[in-house]
Amino acid sequence: MSTIFGPVHSRRFGVSLGIDLSASAKQCNFDCLYCELAPAPAMAHQHTVTPVETIINDLKEALSKHPSIDVITLTANGEPTMYPYLDALVKSLDTIKGSIQTLILSNSACLSDPAVFDTLLKIDQVKLSLDAATPETFKKIDRPAEGIEIGTIIESITRFSEAFSGKLFLEILFVKGVNDTTEEIEALNRALLSIQCDRIDIGTIDRPPAYAVQGLNFEELYLLSQLFDPILPIHIVSRTHASATPTNYSDSEILTTLDKRPLTIDDIQALFDAESQLRFQNLLHHGEIAQIERSNVIFFTPSKNINRKRSK
Repeated sequence: MSTIFGPVHSRRFGVSLGIDLSASAKQCNFDCLYCELAPAPAMAHQHTVTPVETIINDLKEALSKHPSIDVITLTANGEPTMYPYLDALVKSLDTIKGSIQTLILSNSACLSDPAVFDTLLKIDQVKLSLDAATPETFKKIDRPAEGIEIGTIIESITRFSEAFSGKLFLEILFVKGVNDTTEEIEALNRALLSIQCDRIDIGTIDRPPAYAVQGLNFEELYLLSQLFDPILPIHIVSRTHASATPTNYSDSEILTTLDKRPLTIDDIQALFDAESQLRFQNLLHHGEIAQIERSNVIFFTPSKNINRKRSK
């Protein structure tokens, strides 16, 4: 079984070849309600480990067939930072990747391990999950292995954001009735304000989940995004833009909306009716609205905010 999959084309990360660090079975320290893999008890360590040499050989073969790659993505049927030879693998990747970036998709639970922390500092791009900020909700949605605490995770992410020189992304996946309460958003907001990152992606379930839970539609995600501090670099990740009902906005309402939360063109097309989209284009043409780029994603915001918004 090859450890490599793709290429995968992502608007957020470019063209990627994925490395599955647990190709034979699900091995994770979480058993998330929304996971697209079958339910499995959370575990503290990988039981089946793929040799670094096997992964590198598979990758070299894949790169010979697909040389035009933007990123090599470390992921897993589970949690990639549980891979015991992660540091050796990253060092080997650095010798063959050339100008290609490395990216890891992690649930953040192992970041308190100094060895994992130091290894992730060597990766070009890191995406960390943070689905909750209160202990009760964390245990309900992510179903972690024994001994994993959300306070430790938040503290580790904060320290990592201060030390990391690459591109750091956070991701929150919302489940209806679980982590979408006002109280949970307030707790997440407090945690996020202490973390310096390039982008915060908020999304929901878009594949059949492991358990009988439901996602949110785009309009619900948009309303949630309004509850976060405007200084936070929130990006709504949704495949269900079509479910939104376009609304008529005046010029001032467009500017106020973008002031509260910069939006992508997909967001604008979902939220604004045809007349409002013409008003948006007119404001853009006259310089009252400007574009900002957050790691491959273009957002629109009032021009006066360009120097105000926080950067990492």
